[in-house]
Amino acid sequence: MATTTLAAPVLAPNDLLTGAEWSPAHTRELLAITADIKANPASYADTLRGKFLALIFEKPSLRTRVTFEVGIQSMGGHVVFLDHTQARLGERESIADVARNLERWVQGIVARVYEQRVLDEMAATTEIPVVNALSDKFHPCQALADFFTLEEKFGNLKGLKLAYVGDGNNVCHSLMYLAARLGVTLRIATPENYAPDADVTADSRRVAKETKAKIELFADPREAVEDVQAVYTDSWTSMGFEAEEKVRKEVFKPYQVNRKLMALAGRDSVFMHCLPAHRGYEVTNEILDGSRSVVLDQSENRMYVQKAILHTLYR
Repeated sequence: MATTTLAAPVLAPNDLLTGAEWSPAHTRELLAITADIKANPASYADTLRGKFLALIFEKPSLRTRVTFEVGIQSMGGHVVFLDHTQARLGERESIADVARNLERWVQGIVARVYEQRVLDEMAATTEIPVVNALSDKFHPCQALADFFTLEEKFGNLKGLKLAYVGDGNNVCHSLMYLAARLGVTLRIATPENYAPDADVTADSRRVAKETKAKIELFADPREAVEDVQAVYTDSWTSMGFEAEEKVRKEVFKPYQVNRKLMALAGRDSVFMHCLPAHRGYEVTNEILDGSRSVVLDQSENRMYVQKAILHTLYR
């Protein structure tokens, strides 16, 4: 298969911390690179040749760890995995000291952390790239994979309507930032007191004015999903909020994605979830495992998007 000829590179930032630091032009370019990597993986086999990347994980992981490890190694790089699920960053020694030491040995840091401030401090302390593999506030790798998956399914993202139903959490925030940059209409339905961060909403709407995107907030999930091309949900209780689980299960019951809710979406609509899913809570088995579900496509595409991110940061 012939390699796709890509447009001239757009100036990229040094890190991926939120997704907001990437311009609309650079975001579109990254999706084009992702498509080329998926179609022509051999063309990128030497991108990370001779480079070592540290993977620091404070939280358990299946998709994030495997896709980064396989992706890095398939591009010729090496992985140093640091398990911080028992001792959080900053407990044994300062975050800055950890970052400054790692900078002497590795060429990049990929971190999955509880608090966004940890990533921000690492990026401020080091010159090597820092990639957010999930924090309490953002999950940019996931959102990029989500929009790449939608582009594969529907073609041009401009004007596409995506409904997000559930908690205004880290995934929701990153979907907002990316939807604004890609010209997508994002319709978010959350219970009262669980809406997305006001600053993230304002920043997303500011960018949306430039790209003709729309960021809309709703209380009623039925109103949000009407005639959309995709319906997205996530866990009602993210890692770090386990103490609220019992309360959240009651509050979010009306926001379950089931056959009745999906019937309100467009005829050719798809169902999305970043996984892991809590079957019978935010989504029913019938929808999660059904023909309209693209959750495994999202999962697979995480690897291609993350390879594109690393290719962009190191080219």
